Amino acid sequence: MAVANPGAMDETAMRHCIERKRDGHALSATDWDEIIDGFMEGRIDEAQTAALFMACVWRGMTFEEAHALTDAMVRSGETVSFDRSKGIVVDKHSSGGVGDIVSLAAVPLAAACGARVAKLSGRALGHTGGTIDKLEAIPGFNAALSLDAFVRQVESIGCAIAAQTQALVPADKRIYNLRDRTGTVPAMGLIAASIVSKKIACGAHAIVFDVKTGPASFTPQPEQARELARWLVDICKGFGRKAVAFVTDMHQPLGRTIGAGIEMVEARDILRSGAKGGSDDRAQALILKMVAALLDASEISGGEERAAQALRDGTGYAKLVEMLEAQGASRAALEGMELDAQPLAVKASHVGFVHAIDVVNLGNAGRRLSQHDKLGGLFVNARIGDRVEAGQPLARVYGKDKEHVRNLEASFKIGDKPVEPPPLIYDTVT
Repeated sequence: MAVANPGAMDETAMRHCIERKRDGHALSATDWDEIIDGFMEGRIDEAQTAALFMACVWRGMTFEEAHALTDAMVRSGETVSFDRSKGIVVDKHSSGGVGDIVSLAAVPLAAACGARVAKLSGRALGHTGGTIDKLEAIPGFNAALSLDAFVRQVESIGCAIAAQTQALVPADKRIYNLRDRTGTVPAMGLIAASIVSKKIACGAHAIVFDVKTGPASFTPQPEQARELARWLVDICKGFGRKAVAFVTDMHQPLGRTIGAGIEMVEARDILRSGAKGGSDDRAQALILKMVAALLDASEISGGEERAAQALRDGTGYAKLVEMLEAQGASRAALEGMELDAQPLAVKASHVGFVHAIDVVNLGNAGRRLSQHDKLGGLFVNARIGDRVEAGQPLARVYGKDKEHVRNLEASFKIGDKPVEPPPLIYDTVT
């Protein structure tokens, strides 16, 4: 049942919505539409809105509610539109990880294989890195594209990675800040609506999601991540968008590096060195998997073979350079990024096997190191399951503030018995 006086959500009507949600009832699409309008227009204050979100955390949300909330948030601002007759446009989203360099390499690789990839990205949040921060470590790179320029670049060269504009889904930005301050982030319907609203507003016809699971993620348990993956895929389907979600590991950093510019260097070296290596096998494997999914969503056959070929023959690297040049950077600027020649080694105190890694602590350290030095950060030498000797480097610290980093050895739990490393991919939801 919708509230009385549709179109005029006020304090009294909002109180009724809070009470119904508190008592376990679902709100209608009209309710959610008017709640978002009322909140954005100032007719509903933050206290009532936070109370409603807390009721959602405790009582849960239906798929219909999450879809309605997503739709209302999309309509709170501008949207991007791509001409479907010119081909499918795809997008890729990660729920947030440490050492997650996938987008930096997968977007140009997929474009090199014929996909059209439109990605509006965010900045670092908490211990997780932000794709825009990594790209902005390249001198001259411009992430602040207008929506029209963003569309033109995708249509002209096949890919763009830009910062989300203030005009795109403004309701989500305000609502997320409120949820973060009031402890109401962990509700599947609210999380999924926040993510999907930005993807729908970005105009992509198909989306590939990377949902992290592990201690450093929003969904620590694999089943939680699977549930979020299902919400994301189902809500996209409700908007007529094709989607696939991978549940991937975050018990350890994905790539070998942690920090803004140092992660850009790692992604550069993966594309530049191709099949010869240049990074950790886990990062490269997930990059190729994501590219294959982007190509499949684009209805381009032979995804994995095409992706591997674009990595080997250098066309993926050429597309990265083309994208950077279109956004103000240059090949020389990219290739001129060099790390500190004298990193500080974090060494194991005793022999054993790496049982666990405190990814949150490493993520926070990487962010601190890159705050005053764009190429500051960590290179992680040890992986879960590795045998290490006393004095062997577990990680290397780069940057101007490297002498101020302490107790990183404690981030690596070393035991006597061998352990199996966690899987890279836990599940795929389609």
